[in-house]
Amino acid sequence: MKNTESFGEPKLYGLVLSGGKSTRMGQDKNVLDYHGLPQQEYLYDLLERVCGKTYLSIRSDQHLKTPEHLNTILDQNEYRGPFNGILSAHKAFPDVAWLILACDLPLLGMEVIAQLVNERDSDHLATAMATKVSGLPEPLVAIWEPKGLKKAINYLKESDSTCPRKFLIRSGCKLVYPEKDETLLNANSQEDFKEALSKIRST
Repeated sequence: MKNTESFGEPKLYGLVLSGGKSTRMGQDKNVLDYHGLPQQEYLYDLLERVCGKTYLSIRSDQHLKTPEHLNTILDQNEYRGPFNGILSAHKAFPDVAWLILACDLPLLGMEVIAQLVNERDSDHLATAMATKVSGLPEPLVAIWEPKGLKKAINYLKESDSTCPRKFLIRSGCKLVYPEKDETLLNANSQEDFKEALSKIRST
């Protein structure tokens, strides 16, 4: 695994975004069980292997439901969408880079995370995974550098868009492609949940 400190890069912390409302799924996606434990804990454990520190991004009403052994950062509700959790973490630790993972990535494993870390380029605002089909950055499977997050704050002040992907497309980032596009599958509905479970059980 690449040693970021020897490259003079900002320290790398991990963040699992668990504070979404999960409207389409009908239940919190962060506690769905794909791998024998709640999804937020599965991703948290993966991030702990490659990051100096790891945190869950949560809403205030999730605090009492979150296992005590997991580090948490409460959403500050200063921004809309995924930027809410990402920039809440940036505000807490403004000088570190953040490896961001959404909690709706059931097929994501250590291989993809290690690839992302090894191909990180801190000269860019971010290093993001992308599918070969779309060629578009996946901002919630990405390493965001401190300078990228600072620029995102200014972007949100000046733009009507709150979409992290649009920000990365406009601002530029390094793209990293997994061996299989399906590892970046987003499970946002019950149908997606069943499809993902089927794929996991067939491997």
